[in-house]
Amino acid sequence: MRYAVVDSPLGPLTLVGTGNELTGLYLDQQLYRPETETFGDRDDSALPAVAEQLDEYFHHGRTTFDVPLHLVGTDFQRQIWTALQDIPYGETTTYGGLATALGLKPQSARAVGLANGKNPVSIIVPCHRLVGSTGNLTGYGGGIERKRALLDHERGRQALIN
Repeated sequence: MRYAVVDSPLGPLTLVGTGNELTGLYLDQQLYRPETETFGDRDDSALPAVAEQLDEYFHHGRTTFDVPLHLVGTDFQRQIWTALQDIPYGETTTYGGLATALGLKPQSARAVGLANGKNPVSIIVPCHRLVGSTGNLTGYGGGIERKRALLDHERGRQALIN
Protein backbone atom coordinates (compact mmCIF):
# COMPACT_ATOMS: atom_id res chain seq x y z
CA MET A 1 0.00 0.00 0.00
CA ARG A 2 1.06 3.53 -0.73
CA TYR A 3 -0.57 6.89 -1.01
CA ALA A 4 -0.25 10.18 -2.80
CA VAL A 5 -1.59 13.60 -1.97
CA VAL A 6 -2.73 15.69 -4.93
CA ASP A 7 -4.10 19.20 -5.11
CA SER A 8 -7.66 19.82 -6.24
CA PRO A 9 -10.17 22.67 -6.23
CA LEU A 10 -11.69 21.00 -3.14
CA GLY A 11 -8.38 20.99 -1.29
CA PRO A 12 -5.87 18.17 -0.96
CA LEU A 13 -7.03 14.70 -1.96
CA THR A 14 -5.38 11.58 -0.57
CA LEU A 15 -5.23 8.69 -3.03
CA VAL A 16 -4.58 5.27 -1.51
CA GLY A 17 -3.87 2.13 -3.45
CA THR A 18 -2.07 -1.10 -4.04
CA GLY A 19 -0.26 -1.36 -7.34
CA ASN A 20 -2.45 0.56 -9.79
CA GLU A 21 -5.73 -0.21 -7.95
CA LEU A 22 -7.35 2.63 -6.03
CA THR A 23 -8.64 1.60 -2.60
CA GLY A 24 -9.30 5.03 -1.13
CA LEU A 25 -9.81 8.65 -2.14
CA TYR A 26 -10.24 10.96 0.80
CA LEU A 27 -10.84 14.68 1.20
CA ASP A 28 -9.10 16.41 4.08
CA GLN A 29 -11.22 16.43 7.23
CA GLN A 30 -13.52 13.76 5.75
CA LEU A 31 -15.75 11.70 8.01
CA TYR A 32 -14.75 8.04 8.29
CA ARG A 33 -11.27 8.80 6.97
CA PRO A 34 -8.86 6.13 8.19
CA GLU A 35 -5.72 7.18 10.00
CA THR A 36 -2.96 8.20 7.58
CA GLU A 37 -0.65 5.61 9.17
CA THR A 38 -2.81 2.86 7.61
CA PHE A 39 -2.19 4.13 4.05
CA GLY A 40 1.35 2.78 3.71
CA ASP A 41 4.25 4.84 2.43
CA ARG A 42 3.70 8.27 0.93
CA ASP A 43 4.70 8.49 -2.72
CA ASP A 44 3.21 11.44 -4.54
CA SER A 45 4.06 9.80 -7.86
CA ALA A 46 1.83 6.82 -7.00
CA LEU A 47 -1.44 6.24 -8.86
CA PRO A 48 -0.66 8.63 -11.74
CA ALA A 49 -3.71 7.55 -13.81
CA VAL A 50 -5.99 8.45 -10.91
CA ALA A 51 -4.35 11.86 -10.47
CA GLU A 52 -4.59 12.52 -14.21
CA GLN A 53 -8.27 11.55 -14.44
CA LEU A 54 -9.13 13.69 -11.41
CA ASP A 55 -7.38 16.66 -13.01
CA GLU A 56 -9.37 16.04 -16.20
CA TYR A 57 -12.60 15.83 -14.17
CA PHE A 58 -11.92 19.11 -12.37
CA HIS A 59 -10.48 21.08 -15.29
CA HIS A 60 -11.06 19.47 -18.68
CA GLY A 61 -14.57 18.04 -18.86
CA ARG A 62 -14.05 14.38 -17.92
CA THR A 63 -17.42 12.88 -16.97
CA THR A 64 -16.50 9.25 -16.23
CA PHE A 65 -13.59 7.43 -14.64
CA ASP A 66 -12.02 4.16 -15.69
CA VAL A 67 -9.29 3.60 -13.11
CA PRO A 68 -9.10 0.16 -11.50
CA LEU A 69 -10.81 0.09 -8.12
CA HIS A 70 -10.48 -2.32 -5.22
CA LEU A 71 -13.40 -1.50 -2.93
CA VAL A 72 -13.22 -3.14 0.48
CA GLY A 73 -16.50 -3.42 2.37
CA THR A 74 -19.44 -5.70 3.02
CA ASP A 75 -21.32 -7.24 0.09
CA PHE A 76 -24.15 -4.74 0.65
CA GLN A 77 -21.78 -1.77 0.75
CA ARG A 78 -20.05 -2.88 -2.46
CA GLN A 79 -23.47 -3.32 -4.10
CA ILE A 80 -24.34 0.30 -3.22
CA TRP A 81 -20.94 1.63 -4.30
CA THR A 82 -21.24 -0.16 -7.63
CA ALA A 83 -24.73 1.27 -8.16
CA LEU A 84 -23.48 4.78 -7.40
CA GLN A 85 -21.21 4.51 -10.44
CA ASP A 86 -24.32 4.07 -12.62
CA ILE A 87 -25.76 7.49 -11.65
CA PRO A 88 -24.96 9.67 -14.67
CA TYR A 89 -22.68 12.67 -14.42
CA GLY A 90 -24.64 15.79 -13.48
CA GLU A 91 -27.67 13.86 -12.23
CA THR A 92 -28.86 12.85 -8.79
CA THR A 93 -31.12 10.25 -7.30
CA THR A 94 -32.51 9.79 -3.83
CA TYR A 95 -31.45 7.21 -1.30
CA GLY A 96 -34.88 5.60 -1.63
CA GLY A 97 -34.69 5.78 -5.42
CA LEU A 98 -31.40 3.91 -5.41
CA ALA A 99 -32.86 1.32 -3.03
CA THR A 100 -35.83 0.80 -5.37
CA ALA A 101 -33.56 0.59 -8.44
CA LEU A 102 -31.68 -2.22 -6.70
CA GLY A 103 -34.91 -4.10 -5.95
CA LEU A 104 -34.82 -3.20 -2.27
CA LYS A 105 -37.77 -1.87 -0.31
CA PRO A 106 -38.02 1.94 -0.23
CA GLN A 107 -37.57 1.82 3.54
CA SER A 108 -34.04 0.55 2.83
CA ALA A 109 -33.10 4.17 2.10
CA ARG A 110 -31.47 4.49 5.51
CA ALA A 111 -29.29 1.41 4.91
CA VAL A 112 -28.35 2.83 1.49
CA GLY A 113 -27.38 6.09 3.20
CA LEU A 114 -25.23 4.32 5.77
CA ALA A 115 -23.41 2.35 3.06
CA ASN A 116 -23.03 5.50 0.98
CA GLY A 117 -21.46 7.27 3.94
CA LYS A 118 -18.78 4.57 4.20
CA ASN A 119 -17.75 4.93 0.55
CA PRO A 120 -13.93 4.85 0.58
CA VAL A 121 -13.50 6.35 -2.89
CA SER A 122 -15.22 9.72 -3.00
CA ILE A 123 -15.73 11.59 -6.30
CA ILE A 124 -14.85 8.58 -8.49
CA VAL A 125 -17.55 6.53 -6.76
CA PRO A 126 -19.96 9.48 -6.84
CA CYS A 127 -21.65 9.38 -3.45
CA HIS A 128 -22.27 13.13 -3.86
CA ARG A 129 -25.00 12.28 -6.40
CA LEU A 130 -27.35 10.93 -3.71
CA VAL A 131 -29.82 13.42 -2.23
CA GLY A 132 -32.66 13.36 0.27
CA SER A 133 -36.21 12.40 -0.66
CA THR A 134 -37.15 16.06 -1.23
CA GLY A 135 -34.10 16.69 -3.39
CA ASN A 136 -32.31 18.53 -0.58
CA LEU A 137 -28.63 17.94 -0.04
CA THR A 138 -28.05 15.71 2.94
CA GLY A 139 -24.94 14.35 4.62
CA TYR A 140 -21.65 14.17 2.79
CA GLY A 141 -18.43 12.97 4.40
CA GLY A 142 -16.54 15.86 2.84
CA GLY A 143 -19.11 18.45 3.94
CA ILE A 144 -22.28 19.79 2.33
CA GLU A 145 -20.40 22.75 0.78
CA ARG A 146 -18.18 20.33 -1.15
CA LYS A 147 -21.17 18.20 -2.16
CA ARG A 148 -22.91 21.29 -3.52
CA ALA A 149 -19.72 22.35 -5.31
CA LEU A 150 -19.34 18.94 -6.98
CA LEU A 151 -22.96 18.89 -8.13
CA ASP A 152 -22.79 22.50 -9.36
CA HIS A 153 -19.55 21.67 -11.19
CA GLU A 154 -21.17 18.68 -12.89
CA ARG A 155 -24.20 20.76 -13.86
CA GLY A 156 -21.99 23.49 -15.30
CA ARG A 157 -23.27 26.05 -12.80
CA GLN A 158 -20.05 27.25 -11.22
CA ALA A 159 -16.39 26.68 -10.76
CA LEU A 160 -15.34 24.56 -7.84
CA ILE A 161 -14.26 26.07 -4.55
CA ASN A 162 -10.69 26.46 -3.29
